[in-house]
Amino acid sequence: MNVDRCDALVVGGGPAGSSCAWQLRRLGLEVIVLDRSEFPRDKVCAGWITPQIVASLQLDLADYGRTRVLQPLHGFNSGLIGGRSVAVRYGAAISYGIRRCEFDHYLLQRSGARLRLGEPFDGAVREGGEWLVNGAIRARFLVGAGGHFCPVSRLLGAQLGRGERAISAQEIEVPLTPEQGRQCAVEPRQAELYFCADLEGYGWCVRKGDYLNVGLGRTDSHRLGEAVLSFWNGLLARGRIPRSLVPKFKGHAYLLYGTSRRPLRGEGAVLIGDAAGLAYDLSGEGIRPAVESGLLAAQAIASAVAGGDGEERALAGYEQRIRQRYGGRTAPASRPAHPGGWRNRLAGFLVSNGPFARHVILDRNFLHRRVPPLFPMAPASASRPGA
Repeated sequence: MNVDRCDALVVGGGPAGSSCAWQLRRLGLEVIVLDRSEFPRDKVCAGWITPQIVASLQLDLADYGRTRVLQPLHGFNSGLIGGRSVAVRYGAAISYGIRRCEFDHYLLQRSGARLRLGEPFDGAVREGGEWLVNGAIRARFLVGAGGHFCPVSRLLGAQLGRGERAISAQEIEVPLTPEQGRQCAVEPRQAELYFCADLEGYGWCVRKGDYLNVGLGRTDSHRLGEAVLSFWNGLLARGRIPRSLVPKFKGHAYLLYGTSRRPLRGEGAVLIGDAAGLAYDLSGEGIRPAVESGLLAAQAIASAVAGGDGEERALAGYEQRIRQRYGGRTAPASRPAHPGGWRNRLAGFLVSNGPFARHVILDRNFLHRRVPPLFPMAPASASRPGA
């Protein structure tokens, strides 16, 4: 059997993997991306990207939006499920709604990596300072970017159920007919966030061009389906969404960074994005941490290949940068099993209070506007580092 060789094998072609591959290629390394799915793939996600992501990936929005959904978001509606809401408007685009099936495919094609799609990860062994994957690919470095159930995470010893807080979510993304578009009260430029009374989750309604995404996620997955359907029926009752839509929800899960126990690195290997459990704690948003961890991992790997840092030191540097960027990890805080009425009332007031919704919920915890973009750390190179 012929063996395919590369400097880095990236397992997973989502935003984390494609961002890492793109940066590695810019730095002159040989990269293969392995994914069991063919692209474009069906990937349901509320799906918005901030200007910081745009800057970090050097995206040409005019080019991207020419043939793909790119919905400028100028604000959010915030409130409690079943309660009042407040409209927070910024007057300019503070985020962009995208469809993940288009966004992921675009980033993967732009990466410049060699692609092995429709091919699952069947196992890897470490020999001679390299990884042999599927008996057919040899790579000096292995990058786990396969999401919550990434096989590289398991290879590095990741285990579920160790006090980690995970988000379980169900959502739907559907095209709107012209008539349904007229019946939909959700503004294209105004995404909607509705929080659960116990603040252990929230639902969303995002209109992206001719598509509508509706979903709900919670840290407690017990009776999640009932909560999602109740949220959907509440939107119908308030006339927010067309009654002719059929709710066929899809589920997914991911870990929150603060309590994740997933390793960030192993011998000749790193984990990035949801494979490393990097979603923001309060919002559950994972695209920005996915992109940034991919770029940071690429820089560490390139440094090791170039000989500037030893392998161990370079990968330890990646772990350090992640902790500097997102903080330390702690044990999950205890929370009341049955929130009292006072907490519900306080929650309802805060999430629908204009200044609090804007400066705390949105600016600080959803948009992270005060955190500057993580630009690619080195210019593009036409040759292999150290050549």
